[in-house]
Amino acid sequence: MSDLSVSQDAMNQASEQLDARVREIVQWHFSPETGSPFWLDWAKKAGWDPAKEVQSFADLIAKFPHFQDEWLRDLQPEVWVPNAFKGQPFNIFETGGTTGMPKQRIGWNDYKVDYSEFSDKISDEHFPKNDYWLMMGPTGPRRLRLAIEHLANVRDCSCYFIDLDPRFVKKVIKNKQFDVARSYMDHVVDQAVTIFKNRKVSALFTTPKLLEALSERIDLWKAGLRGVFCGGTTMDPQYVRFLTEEVLEGKIGFYPTYGNTLMGLAASVPLQPEDNFSITYYSPQPRAVLRVVDPKNTTEVRGYNEWGRVELTTLTKEFFMPRFLERDEAIRRAPRAPYAWDGVAEVRPFGAMEKKIVEGVY
Repeated sequence: MSDLSVSQDAMNQASEQLDARVREIVQWHFSPETGSPFWLDWAKKAGWDPAKEVQSFADLIAKFPHFQDEWLRDLQPEVWVPNAFKGQPFNIFETGGTTGMPKQRIGWNDYKVDYSEFSDKISDEHFPKNDYWLMMGPTGPRRLRLAIEHLANVRDCSCYFIDLDPRFVKKVIKNKQFDVARSYMDHVVDQAVTIFKNRKVSALFTTPKLLEALSERIDLWKAGLRGVFCGGTTMDPQYVRFLTEEVLEGKIGFYPTYGNTLMGLAASVPLQPEDNFSITYYSPQPRAVLRVVDPKNTTEVRGYNEWGRVELTTLTKEFFMPRFLERDEAIRRAPRAPYAWDGVAEVRPFGAMEKKIVEGVY
């Protein structure tokens, strides 16, 4: 068994760093000189001053209600611009948006910081420098397009892109147009096959289902692939085993991640034999914090190795989002080297065991 334990001193230090980050970010977003119109107005209506009363992450949990996703759907983007960024054009990134108005998050450099940090977590063996990447996944209004290209560039690589519209796929599956969905997936995979046959590509970003479909068309190792950076929510242990042993044949590096527009990127720890193919992700704390809470009493954190709903807090100068309840559930996992804070494992859509979830090509 591997020694992946984390010392109490390391956990205490991580907790202190998080508290310091909370004080810095709350002070920033609730100060007239630097804060955003939304949060300054919110504090005025709430009748208390977070900049004075929130001194720790525990204070934040105790004093803030859950962040409402309707705020990101209904309000114009300029209300989120911190006064310190006023006058600077911003990126507008969207989440799912399968039906109705999608949630939108604005930003400047957060995605670059998130993915630059992630670069340190992937090996040169699987993601060689000065080479070529392929992204086969959702581009369009999502920050993923810019983020993947930035990550490739940080590693002195250039990136090819094949677009995917998950909104369309989910729509046709919901309408039981399975032949249309399959045809669209074939269309996406066809383009990837063409790239692999005519260009040198050593690294791939894609979703688990597209990776599986691609492997049915070409020999990934012989095509030159050495590392796969895989996004998408549902990867249970049985499927992870299939991907690593059958699809990637134990030769190609497999780097699952759990991320979204609102959080950034939670990296997985390398699988050990004792994991039995159960993937655990760790948030980029202190920039973002993940908790696994009791769905019926969200002030309570679940015990280790228990299922609960995922709650996200984002803490950057560009974006402050306290206690957002994700549409995901996960198992709470203990700190594990090199991460001195809790992780989330086997992430899947919230309520997946009680109802049928449409995930499309994810």
